[in-house]
Amino acid sequence: MASHGSKRARPAELVPGTRSVITARLNYLPLAAPSDTVLADGRKAHISRYALGRDYHKVLRNRLQKLAERIADAVGPFGYRAFTDSAPVMEVALASQSGLGWRGKHSLLIDRNVGSFFFLGEIYTDLELPPDPPVTDHCGTCSACLQACPTSAIVAPYQVDARRCISYLTIELKGSIPEALRPLIGNRIYGCDDCQLCCPWNRFAQPTRETDFAVRNGLDQASLVELFAWDENTFNDKLAGSPIRRIGHERWLRNIAVGLGNGPTSAEAKAALQTRADHPSPLVREHVAWALVQLDQDAPD
Repeated sequence: MASHGSKRARPAELVPGTRSVITARLNYLPLAAPSDTVLADGRKAHISRYALGRDYHKVLRNRLQKLAERIADAVGPFGYRAFTDSAPVMEVALASQSGLGWRGKHSLLIDRNVGSFFFLGEIYTDLELPPDPPVTDHCGTCSACLQACPTSAIVAPYQVDARRCISYLTIELKGSIPEALRPLIGNRIYGCDDCQLCCPWNRFAQPTRETDFAVRNGLDQASLVELFAWDENTFNDKLAGSPIRRIGHERWLRNIAVGLGNGPTSAEAKAALQTRADHPSPLVREHVAWALVQLDQDAPD
């Protein structure tokens, strides 16, 4: 964030000539096994709902490009650049200022009619467009998301400590997951939806109509042991076109090892972990060793 400086807050510095920003959203909630049942079963792997299908970057970018082309058909050639989570763009701030919703206490955007399970995208343009008014905040006194966060990463309303966030720990963090936080991660192996799952406004969330976001490879209710058995080629093949693939096979194994260590003690879980005990990666070996210790501690006398 520091390397991009004021470009985040000043669109014309990122794309010279920008006079307006068109914001858009796209619902991603797939028809999938209920999160609460998966989270309650320590043998299963929970993956954030946004990552169960195709990589959203390509899908949303293509949608924004088509929108820009339709605008050009209507008004003639114009300058623009489309973004979706791919540049120093303050997406939630722009979307809230343009009326797509309000920033919730978990820091995500919420719309009172559809909740928060949607992606955001932007078109920076040199067109002078009339601004849409922002909507008012409707979180009120609710603090469900702060209380639901497994690692207490939402340290105050609208403030998230990324160093504790499970999405950061399982996706962005390249090294070792802090030991104190590992037990709190549970069986969440890629991202976390807890702050959205508890939000009252998401009772209005509807399944997406975008087929690219449909569940692939049974990832909505796969077992940890099953996924831990994937070798690197299988990982790359099955997750081609998925946002999960970008963390790589090493971190995939790291995350699942933590999930297995947090799950119920069983011969199957121990045997699975033992297959990676001598893995070439020190990162994988460390988390496998930790998981085996956890299972031994939880084993009945």
